[in-house]
Amino acid sequence: MYFTDRGIEELAARRGEEEVSIDWLAEQLRTFVDTFPEFEIPVERLATWLARLDDDED
Repeated sequence: MYFTDRGIEELAARRGEEEVSIDWLAEQLRTFVDTFPEFEIPVERLATWLARLDDDED
């Protein structure tokens, strides 16, 4: 287990039953980057990865 898995596990435990929209998630990511600008690049990479999950890999 990676160190970051603890946060992921907490997220699943606390909010695993909730349904959220992509718009809501995007707003939370924007708020996070506004608060913690040093994480802009990792958040951008995560958002791009999530946006492209269904793209065909050639």
